Amino acid sequence: MDPQTAHGRKSPLSRLGDRLTKSVTQIEADELKEDAARLGCTPMCDLQDRQEATVSGTVRAVTLRPRVNVPALVIDLYDGSRTINLIWLGRRTIGGIQPGTYLRAHGRVTYSRGIPTIFNPSYEIVPLRAH
Repeated sequence: MDPQTAHGRKSPLSRLGDRLTKSVTQIEADELKEDAARLGCTPMCDLQDRQEATVSGTVRAVTLRPRVNVPALVIDLYDGSRTINLIWLGRRTIGGIQPGTYLRAHGRVTYSRGIPTIFNPSYEIVPLRAH
């Protein structure tokens, strides 16, 4: 174990050093990875095709893909390691889900054009990311 850590956690001085040397984007990514691990979620970079998984992260984009017969609401969810698409068929909106919302979602992963995707996942909005 790194001498700067105790029980797998970094010391306050080590975290301060990280904050001074890392970009804001990297700090945010690290925090999202820690949140996902704390919630017991699978890191998106480790997802396998046809695996049932629980993921969590911040909504980066909400898009409505109009289809001839069925609309599709697409959410880009980011956990600090990778983005996954959550797609709800037949939905135009979901109350409370907008960019910046923190979600936990569960479903079967499929890869569509190389992007991990879960169709019609169960989900919950996680209101507080406090540590």
